[in-house]
Amino acid sequence: MKIAISAVGQSLDSQVDPRFGRCQNFVIIDMDTMEFEAVSNESAAAAGGAGIAAAQMIAGKGVEAVLTGNCGPNAFGVLNSAGIKVMTGAAGTVQEAIESYKAGKLQASSQASAGAHSGMKRGRGMA
Repeated sequence: MKIAISAVGQSLDSQVDPRFGRCQNFVIIDMDTMEFEAVSNESAAAAGGAGIAAAQMIAGKGVEAVLTGNCGPNAFGVLNSAGIKVMTGAAGTVQEAIESYKAGKLQASSQASAGAHSGMKRGRGMA
């Protein structure tokens, strides 16, 4: 089983990024082997549609679950349609999020945990 975690960096020691669509990276982990790959989120700086593009990219990686802090409605819809479970509330390092997931401390969300456009930074040319 492969899971993707929104992350600030590209290692297991990186902090979980609380934003799904606008996170800098995803760390994708094979839970059977614990091998991982880091993938840059190319849509993080997009003017719009970042969550949708990130969700489509993750779906293309064969991921079965996503661990993140929050997930907006557009990204959630794409992930849900692809049969990918969304676990919100992840925090700490990527490794700590994995341990929380393994321990059953993160549960699949039934709906988005953030409003549309909530991950956009204010005051930097974006509304």
